Amino acid sequence: MRRNLIYELVERLGEPYHRTLGIDLSRRDSGEVFKWFLASVLFGARISETIAIKTYKQLERDGLLTPERILARGWSRLVESLDKGGYVRYDYKTADKLLLLSDVLLRRYKGDLNKMHDEARDPAELEAKLKELKGVGDVTANIFLRELRGTWLKANPLPQEHVILAAKNLGLIGVEDRGKALDELMRLWRANALPNRSFVDFEVALLRLGKLYCKKSRCNVCAVRKWCKR
Repeated sequence: MRRNLIYELVERLGEPYHRTLGIDLSRRDSGEVFKWFLASVLFGARISETIAIKTYKQLERDGLLTPERILARGWSRLVESLDKGGYVRYDYKTADKLLLLSDVLLRRYKGDLNKMHDEARDPAELEAKLKELKGVGDVTANIFLRELRGTWLKANPLPQEHVILAAKNLGLIGVEDRGKALDELMRLWRANALPNRSFVDFEVALLRLGKLYCKKSRCNVCAVRKWCKR
């Protein structure tokens, strides 16, 4: 029964955000990793996924997917691109953040975030290094590392509260401790892994379920409501 639940959950809600944006993280390409970092910064604000996606696509159209191009664009024109994408509420603040992050990444890691990963001794140090970058908080770091799980050896963030909420509602886990919850979910996935899918797909599916349905009590339109234990 659990395998059927996991199959339906992943098929309906398990498309990773980087894949939706056309970003390929499978080969650790530094350019693709930076694109996902850029997208994670956009997703990390209190703004809708739709606007974050639209804004990323606008930056893509404007050729602003490298730290060098972002710096060359300059503050005022970067604000214009963010506004075109609908990122109006956070345009000034985000322009400042993207310029600062681009400059720091170029100086510290030559624009290659893989260097940050390779320098870190373990997952905890990797996350700490990421959050040392001004403007990268817990949410952005979690988004970024979550979809690099399995690509970066040391990318192993704890699940977000929405993941735990959804997993508990479905009866998949019985704990709230984030570390124990991650262990339980990983064991569950290993026992019920789907062909051509990954734990990232499973985690993203739970995230979407928790964020878009459980948290908002949208049980009547939930994609997997028949499995819910609430």
